[in-house]
Amino acid sequence: MPIVIAPIGKSLKVVKILTDEKTKKHFESLGITINSVLTVISASGGSVIVMVKNGRLALDKVLATKIMAIEL
Repeated sequence: MPIVIAPIGKSLKVVKILTDEKTKKHFESLGITINSVLTVISASGGSVIVMVKNGRLALDKVLATKIMAIEL
């Protein structure tokens, strides 16, 4: 499921990133890679705030729909 519709407060494992290589590299620098664990802490209007490792990231609707994850 895309993280934009993921349940808030649950741990998620990233299984697929559906974007170009440049954006994948940017996600990697932020700590979002295949098999990384993240938690959606807030969602509003399609935008999400996720906790990755010890940091928080805000992702707009376009980027959040490209990250596929499963619930742990």
